[in-house]
Amino acid sequence: MKFSKTVAAALLAASCFGADGATAAAAPARPQVLHTFLSTSETGLDPAVASDIATLSLLENLFDPLLRYDYLARPLKLRENTLTAMPEVSSDGLSYTFRIRPGIYFTPDSAFKGKKREMTAADYVYTFTRLYDPALKSPWLFLFEGKIAGDSVLKKNFSYSTAIPGLSAPDRYTLRIRLSAPDNNFLLYLTTPASGVVAREVVEAYPGQVGNHPVGTGPFMIGEWKRSDRIVLLANPDSTAVFKGTPGDSPADQAIAAALNGKRLPLLDRVEVKIAEEFQGRMLGFLSGEYDYIEQVPESMTDMVIQNGQLKESLVQRGMELTRFPVLQTYYMWMNTENPVIGGYSKEKVALRRAISLSYNSPEDIALLKKGFAIRAESPLPPNVLGHDPGYRSPVGYNPVLANALLDRFGYRKRDPDGFRRSPDGQPLTLTMHSEATVGGRLRDELWRKNLTAIGLRVVFRSDKKTEIIKASRLGTVQMFESNWIADFPDGDNFYQLLYGPNSGRANYSRFNLPAYNERYEKARKLPDSPERQQLYREMNQLIHAYNPWVPLTHPISADIRHPWLKNYKRHPVEFTPWRYLQLDLAQRDRLGRIAR
Repeated sequence: MKFSKTVAAALLAASCFGADGATAAAAPARPQVLHTFLSTSETGLDPAVASDIATLSLLENLFDPLLRYDYLARPLKLRENTLTAMPEVSSDGLSYTFRIRPGIYFTPDSAFKGKKREMTAADYVYTFTRLYDPALKSPWLFLFEGKIAGDSVLKKNFSYSTAIPGLSAPDRYTLRIRLSAPDNNFLLYLTTPASGVVAREVVEAYPGQVGNHPVGTGPFMIGEWKRSDRIVLLANPDSTAVFKGTPGDSPADQAIAAALNGKRLPLLDRVEVKIAEEFQGRMLGFLSGEYDYIEQVPESMTDMVIQNGQLKESLVQRGMELTRFPVLQTYYMWMNTENPVIGGYSKEKVALRRAISLSYNSPEDIALLKKGFAIRAESPLPPNVLGHDPGYRSPVGYNPVLANALLDRFGYRKRDPDGFRRSPDGQPLTLTMHSEATVGGRLRDELWRKNLTAIGLRVVFRSDKKTEIIKASRLGTVQMFESNWIADFPDGDNFYQLLYGPNSGRANYSRFNLPAYNERYEKARKLPDSPERQQLYREMNQLIHAYNPWVPLTHPISADIRHPWLKNYKRHPVEFTPWRYLQLDLAQRDRLGRIAR
């Protein structure tokens, strides 16, 4: 049977138009937009300088290190990122050869004068050299200083034109690094945001302002940026990253691998990030569908979503899913050992710090404030970090009776009329603890006030944004502050360096500088995970408990909740965000989002 031209035309018209004459051609795909938040304000987006979690979360999406972690592999496994394959390592463990993958480009910027700028091995040479720049005071220099062969010349007389034997680019796509001594963690350092590659033209185009002009090669680039309020990341159209994952036996992991393997990243078109410092705002935003997931439910908000350790049934009915995640994180309260009130190594000052440590009510903190989602910290190391000793127990536990006796013995017996202790010289004694200006910060203030009042110590609190407190801490002007450290790499060295004397003014906020500790740390950092290193760690723990620059508090168990429309989500122990791997079921979000509202 033949169709006439008229009938054919009619059929064509019917296929293209609806009853109202509207075109029925396929509409363009809706953009994949992730909605999320950061719990504190970001600082400048410069990989060499930034060290706060909020900023690092952004940097790892904007800049490319040589290596990244396998998203799915447990135990952790490294993968090539901007390389054609994993690096070649010499038999003596000193020389590393990296083959850069051609065709990786920096995102456009006026610094490149309208040209498309390919990233090369020389850019990594510049990036690592830049960490030594004394004008930057990079908090990440400790990862490389004294380790790359010949780098002492950069420390003595820094110049970007100075070549050192341990860092070279013999051709456009080959990077060579030679160490002065083997370092078992060296490849782990090359996953950090600090090693994300930057372009010299950009740094020189914005002198002193490069943190305001982030230009990288990562999966995303900056779209909009309203400081301390809202950041929009856009998918980098030139991204050449392709997913490779190593799932274990978990069906959920295998499903993620099946969905992602071989796909170009990122899958999202945009990531819209809000700064949400107030706990209640975060929770209400998540429950209303404003955010697609929430990690580490704020302890003061736990009762809103969890009952008897389980996600509330009303939320289960909405398809939400709760996972418990042991974060590679340690909460600790540090005390400035150079502060005239609380610092020093004399018996009476050590006694004061130890009494403060003994006053900390760990059971109350975990049960009431952390709602059971934490374990007591016996040492700086959380579980699952190389070097953690599950059998180690701190000799300094909650004991206010012993704390009072210690203060009486070492000269703090005299009291003011209101009952607070005086210093051994008879002068009034007031401790000053900085705290975050948040609901959680105020709750922790009250716990510390209660703890310290019980042993006769007066304390006042000075509230500020965490970023400002950290700045002041590096300058040595903060007396006490409760902080936390999340592993940059999953090895004990990353935590014990927080008390290493030469790191004072950087990550060592307590400014602890004890030769016996420094000596053991320097020995331990040269050793692989082994019984010999474990013994050094035990001795370092004992020194920490003897001199008390820290009160180790807790290791959190994160309560993470996601909406059902969020796909491919898996919390990683080291990387801060999973954004490049995520995808959304937009129809499901539309449907369930309406229900939530």
